Amino acid sequence: MKPDVIGPGVSILAAWPAPADNNILNNSSQSTFNMISGTSMACPHLSGIAALLRSAHPDWSPAAIKSAIMTTTHITDEQGLIADMFDMGSGHVNPAGATNPGLIYDILPDDYVPYLCGLGYSNAQVSTIVQKKVECSSNQTISEAQLNYPSFVLQLGSRPQTYTRTVTNVGRANSVYKAEVHAPEGVGVEVNPKEIVFGQLSERASYSVTFSVKNVTSQRFVQGSLFWVADGYSVKSPFGIIVDY
Repeated sequence: MKPDVIGPGVSILAAWPAPADNNILNNSSQSTFNMISGTSMACPHLSGIAALLRSAHPDWSPAAIKSAIMTTTHITDEQGLIADMFDMGSGHVNPAGATNPGLIYDILPDDYVPYLCGLGYSNAQVSTIVQKKVECSSNQTISEAQLNYPSFVLQLGSRPQTYTRTVTNVGRANSVYKAEVHAPEGVGVEVNPKEIVFGQLSERASYSVTFSVKNVTSQRFVQGSLFWVADGYSVKSPFGIIVDY
């Protein structure tokens, strides 16, 4: 799903400690900071949030950091209205929530090999990307939607489609997460299992989600969300579906 997430992007202020250019401040100014405003300032703000999470969790991978950012977002737009995936992906970044997301969707470097093979890259191209020899085969290939990513995007026809995800417990030991599905009209979403029990931190568990067309709707693009809910946590995975009858 793109965008994955959005950051602050309207009239955002950014400053840096450096002598001000004469074109920006008058020579008589004693200020030691420059300041600018613009929508592009969302990029360094999100980079700073990633650095914050890296500092709080130095053992987290880049995928884990991105997962924490995506699954803890707000889902309203700048006017306080409910926004959709085309507006903001999984939502508006929430730095405080991302530091303690409860669950993360981690992806190890080797997990990208079957993903790249599934995208149709040649053995030589994948080997160049991962810097080691790779032989793509049918049993080492996954579809794009099977990557262990926090969101789901798929094209759904008459046949149900099932995808698997693995989550890692980074919240509390001895916790129980229950699935809550916000399914779009006309689409069935079945989660198995509907409850995940963790006995300790860093424990991993897998679940599957089956999407199916239940009845015809006038909408070709539909969206919904899967939440894993425990005491104090609500881990969101949005999904977008192109309905192809």
